[in-house]
Amino acid sequence: MFKATHPILGTRDITRAIAFYTELLGFRLAFSDEGDPPNYVGFRRDAVEVHMQFQFEYEMGTIRLRFLVDDPDALFSEYRQRGIECTSDGARNTPWLTREFALYDPDRNALTFYRPLTVSEMSSVRVNWFYAGVGKIPLVR
Repeated sequence: MFKATHPILGTRDITRAIAFYTELLGFRLAFSDEGDPPNYVGFRRDAVEVHMQFQFEYEMGTIRLRFLVDDPDALFSEYRQRGIECTSDGARNTPWLTREFALYDPDRNALTFYRPLTVSEMSSVRVNWFYAGVGKIPLVR
């Protein structure tokens, strides 16, 4: 049985990454190896843990993480007040029935913060539906 997943983000500058995740994104440094600077660290905010490791340029790739949060609008405001460059128009409702905003960390890892739409918010979103063997499913175009 699966219990959890801990994605490992790559970074070219772990000291810069630690500052960004702790001082700006509000995570705390949960652990680090004994290197100076460390090679491998973990961050925690509430119930979420993300690991990070130094990587050489040829090892870096595009990483996208989605964080389920209670209130993306409040988090967007928190991050804007801290000077973090986020999606320019704030949190928005999506055709895949979430409210979300996104940002990049200094290593261009894409971070999206979202919650499911409420029933009343769903009426403002244009969704096309198709029928599959399991029932009615939203089709995003």
